[in-house]
Amino acid sequence: MTTVPSPPAPPTATRPGVVARTGLYAVLAVNAAVVAWFFARAGFASNALIVIGRLLGLYGALVMAFQLVLVARLPWLDRRIGMDRLTSWHRWTGFALLWTLLGHVVFIAFGYADGTGTGPVGEIVDLAGTTEGILRAVVAFGVLLVVGAVSARSARRRLAYETWHFVHLYSYVAVVLAFTHQVAVGTTFTSSPAATAYWYALWGVALGSVAVGRLVLPLWRNHRHRFRVSAVVPESDQVVSVYVTGRDLNELGARAGQFFLWRFLTKDRWWQANPFSLSAAPDGRTLRLTAKAVGDGSAALRHLKPGTRVFAEGPYGAFTALHRRRTDSLLIAGGVGVTPVRALLEDLDGHAVVIYRVAAERDAVLLGELRDLAVAKGAELHLVTGPPVPDRLAPRELARLVPDIADRDVFLCGPPPMMNAVLRTLDALGVPKPQIHFERFGLAG
Repeated sequence: MTTVPSPPAPPTATRPGVVARTGLYAVLAVNAAVVAWFFARAGFASNALIVIGRLLGLYGALVMAFQLVLVARLPWLDRRIGMDRLTSWHRWTGFALLWTLLGHVVFIAFGYADGTGTGPVGEIVDLAGTTEGILRAVVAFGVLLVVGAVSARSARRRLAYETWHFVHLYSYVAVVLAFTHQVAVGTTFTSSPAATAYWYALWGVALGSVAVGRLVLPLWRNHRHRFRVSAVVPESDQVVSVYVTGRDLNELGARAGQFFLWRFLTKDRWWQANPFSLSAAPDGRTLRLTAKAVGDGSAALRHLKPGTRVFAEGPYGAFTALHRRRTDSLLIAGGVGVTPVRALLEDLDGHAVVIYRVAAERDAVLLGELRDLAVAKGAELHLVTGPPVPDRLAPRELARLVPDIADRDVFLCGPPPMMNAVLRTLDALGVPKPQIHFERFGLAG
């Protein structure tokens, strides 16, 4: 496939990921201080337990809003941090949210039960039946407990992604219920016009981010670009490449190394979205994905017909040349993880070394294209074959193949066990972490 990639940006001392993370931390810290200030301005209850409970509730609301921003798939954040890391942060802040809200419920229950003789459980039941907004809060907390339970790793491994995602959607119901609870009984919310305006603005930004990133942008992009399958090319018995065309693809902003959530609008698969990386650098006319048949969704790609309409969400991912720190690079791919690596090789300037790890040469997807690209780019290509043990990419072997590895950016993509092993090797060889770039493609975190 002949491409005309845009000139890659030169390495820069400014790390986009650091800028984005610092910005997120700063925004969170400022809002935490603002919440504390409004809380203090509203005055304190006579019962210390109620004071602590109310403060925990406010910080629970702040964390909930922050969670929404993390999974809103805003392009600026996604290209600098990556969907995998944003999703992971969302998961861990979710558990922090559960503990914060649990503390809110416990302190409020014991605080209001103090001196009444009804006990904390009885007090919650009484408040739910007599005070507006409390019952909604109890339901919201129950929903979040269920979502948290299915998000635990032991439960997540037993659930299909579609099932997990369906259950997770109920967290938006919990968000709405929690907000209405805050409006109904939040003393800080109504303590002053400034506090009311702040909380409305906070929730507006959080919910607006989700609406824009998850709904408005995908709908607008698909309406504008009108994606369709133009060709389906088998690469081997198990691997197929799908070419997608559309209008004004040069204005899509896709970069080599990124991925889309592809939804092919056939009668039996229109509802299923799968993440596949671009396997060639975008040229403004065509997008190409290459996938191995490991499930029903990827196996069905072979039977797509040219002209099939496509609903594509993206581009997503921070596995791009935007994050380069050095002029030269090392690209390490395992199995079908070669697809974004092959695209990156087109986009990178400077000297590149490519290491492709497979069990046998027959498993090397797109090997012919890699060889042609390596010749055209003046890159070194090493095909490393053999069983996982002994490790063919152990420190000694990798240092032999790439003696100047510590002076290169390293882009890594492959199966999780291989990636974990290579990351340990890179650490042992003293490769600075800012020069190591990888993404883990797990939508459920």
